[in-house]
Amino acid sequence: MQIQNPSRGISRRKNARSRMGRAQPKIGHERGLQLVGVLKLSKALFFTAVGAGALHLVNKNVGGVLMHIIDALRIDPESRFVGILMDKVGLINSHELRRAGLLSILYAAVCVVEGTGLVMEMSWAEYFTVILTAMGLPWESYELLEKFSLYKVGLLVINMAVLLYLLWVLKKKKDQESNGRDPRIG
Repeated sequence: MQIQNPSRGISRRKNARSRMGRAQPKIGHERGLQLVGVLKLSKALFFTAVGAGALHLVNKNVGGVLMHIIDALRIDPESRFVGILMDKVGLINSHELRRAGLLSILYAAVCVVEGTGLVMEMSWAEYFTVILTAMGLPWESYELLEKFSLYKVGLLVINMAVLLYLLWVLKKKKDQESNGRDPRIG
């Protein structure tokens, strides 16, 4: 008498069911949009920290906080670099710190909206990101012309690349829609 292994039959049925009911990966999904979304969410974290830090320093002795950091990092307090920093810190008042903190947190909220929309593949987020990125380019160009730095060049190049990529994705989707194909199917 031959004994059947009951688990073999179950595993076959399970495999057949999982093949039929398995969620198919989205075809035509743009990995680049995910990357841009994650970049936006990373910016949101950074600017939230900057805003919280600025708001935390309101009505505090910013020069004293800076000297405490300099001591903790074991930087020579008599160095030229520290002197320049102390001069700059002396120009910052509570009103400017509050404004910088609030604007940083507001920008972080915009980045959260952009990033979440892009990660969740919402088409409105693509248009929203194109508009906001395009609006920032003239200001970034002006800043670059005012005072050249490699950091500003890098930011401008990254934002131009993001803008061109998003425009390419939107054009590709529009072309597919005009050809009667579902843009999600690549």
